Amino acid sequence: MLPESHVHSGWRILRSDTGRLWATRERAFDRAAEMAGAFRTVDADDLGQLRAQIEQQERIAHAVVSRSVGTAPK
Repeated sequence: MLPESHVHSGWRILRSDTGRLWATRERAFDRAAEMAGAFRTVDADDLGQLRAQIEQQERIAHAVVSRSVGTAPK
């Protein structure tokens, strides 16, 4: 069993039959985040790399939301 909670909540962690780790976000990113390059599924060789991949996707999505909030009419 993989220590899923230690990687990132909201993502499901899987190990392939070749030992590679994969993570899939339980909820899709919105279209703007996807267009900015946020991927719902990522892979890595180990949990540290997988965590970094997940965090990168979340940063991309967060940056899109931050930009849209900053440019919204008041």
